[in-house]
This record gives sequence, structure tokens and C-alpha cells, in this order.
Amino acid sequence: MTRQKGYRAPVLADVARAAGVSVPTVSRVLNGTRYVAPELAGRVHEAIEQLGYRPNGAARSMRSGRRTLVSVLAGATANYGYARTLQGIETAARKAGMSVTITVVESGEDDDVKRAVDLALAQPTAGAIVLEFDRAGINARRMLPDGLPVVVAGGGSRRTGGVPAALIDERTAARKATEYLLRLGHRTVHHIAGPTAGKHSGRTDGWRAALADAGIPVPPVMNAEWDAASGFRWGERIAGRDDVTAVLCGNDEIAIGLMRALTDRGVRVPRDISVIGFDDQPLVAMWQPSLTTVDQDFEDLGERAFTILGQLLDGDLAETPSVVVPQLVVRESTAPPRE
Repeated sequence: MTRQKGYRAPVLADVARAAGVSVPTVSRVLNGTRYVAPELAGRVHEAIEQLGYRPNGAARSMRSGRRTLVSVLAGATANYGYARTLQGIETAARKAGMSVTITVVESGEDDDVKRAVDLALAQPTAGAIVLEFDRAGINARRMLPDGLPVVVAGGGSRRTGGVPAALIDERTAARKATEYLLRLGHRTVHHIAGPTAGKHSGRTDGWRAALADAGIPVPPVMNAEWDAASGFRWGERIAGRDDVTAVLCGNDEIAIGLMRALTDRGVRVPRDISVIGFDDQPLVAMWQPSLTTVDQDFEDLGERAFTILGQLLDGDLAETPSVVVPQLVVRESTAPPRE
């Protein structure tokens, strides 16, 4: 049996050999540091194309003295908010000519956090962005070494501790969503909250503050997971309740599950119960009825986090966090209460 040879990435010497030039000539063509005759440069570029040669970014950064790799630490990557934030970071990094590595922090336990931080910092990292959406992210940020440029991306309107941050003000957005339902004439607003994952929920805090300011007793929080099935189960429970006319959900998936359960049991949205989601995922505008929700621009969050990190790398200090308040998108799932 013939054993297949393993793949070996082409190196500078391979390019030089294929182009019939010296290794320093190839290096000059790639770096643009010295003049190379057009005929020779053309041969080098042709060899690079044929061989599929890719410059070693780590080695190049060591020679230039400027690192071009950004490490991102996140407690998850598949969830909507995490994935879109990562997309924003990667887009901004690509435009800046930098690369991104993503390290998943399996949990908030010290061993898992240390393992993830060690893995991220084993590479020539220029700086780090931490998605502080959960305890895993919070603890990862705390374990990063002093002196490393670090930016936090997460929810909130302010931070303490001196770490620059890009934030989405969930609390104000949830407050506005609750106030909107009250202005429609609902006597109170119920809330199905996602798991807090070891941190305060700005969405729950904003809902509670709006009711308290209106002098309305705050109903018990309905605790759920982040998935549609969890919202569906709550829909089964509240479908027969006359006291529930408006519900603010922790995210769009919970809201979709809730509306499906209500519809299955003959409860009409919004005629019987108004529903508001959170995130404005792409498909909720096509749901029937289309979902009123809070538009959280996670891609913008990622881009803002990367911009702040770039400022740090250039020696600028970001004294105040970059904060954006998401806007309520009113669609068909909300209406005044039925008389």
C-alpha cells in the first residue's frame, strides 16, 4: 500500500526555486521594502499563485514588531447574539488587515477559564476582545493578564474597573418596550426572562423599573431558557389566564415559541395577548403575525469593540464606554387590550 504524503505548506524557498530567483528577492517582493525589476517580480507573483503560498502572518508580525492577531474569548458561538457579534469583529478586522482567533470558554469554572485563556494567549496576540454576555466571559476577562489590551463587548450602559467596552443598553430598551405596552392600555406587562448565566439581566431590570415607575405591582418573573421550546411551555401555562394581556420576552425565540403555543390553544395574538421579543432576528418579520421586537445590532457591537481595540493598540485611551440604545421595532404582534 502506498502511503500518502502529508500536506506541506510551501515556504519562501519553494517560491524562490519556482521563480528562479533568490529567497531575499522573494522577500523584497512580498514586503515592498526595496525595488525589484518588474520581470522578476512578475515571476515571483506567478510562482506564488501556482504554489498557493501564503505568507506567515505570525512570522511577519515578529519581524515588523507589530502583531496582527486579535483573540476573541466567548462563552458560546452558536447563539444568535454571540454569532453576530463575532461576525462584526471579523468584518472589522478584515478591513484593518488583521486576523481573528476565537476561543470558546466552556464554562465559568476556573479550570475551563484558565484553559481557554492559556490557549488564546499561546499565539502572538495583539489584544483581546471578550464577549461578556455570561459568567464564562466575565471570568475570562478577569483572568487576562495586566498589560494586554482588552476590550469588553456586552450589555449595559456603564462599566467599572477601567476596561474599555462596547455596550448595548438592554435595560433602557426593555424599559421602553414595557412603557410602549402600558401606553397601549395594558394594565400590566408580564415577562418571560432568559437565564441570567451569573449576571444581571438588563432586560429584566428595565421591565421591572418601568412597572415600578408607573406604580404597577411587578408580576413574578417567568424564568425560561433561550429556546423556542421554553417559550412554548410558558404559552401552554398562560393560555387560559385572563390576567395576562401583554408579555415581554427575553429573546425572539422565546416569543416565537410563546405565540405558537397561544395560537394552538385558540388565543389570538395580539387581540388577546400582545407579545414583544428581543433581538430582531432576521425571520421574525416574516412570522404570522410579524413580531414586535427590540432591534439589537450585534454586528455593530462587534465592530465598535474592534474599533476601540484598534485605538488602544495605537496608544489612545477609551475613557468612556461606547453605548448604543436598541430601538423598538413595532410590527403586528402588539395592540391595545381587548375590551
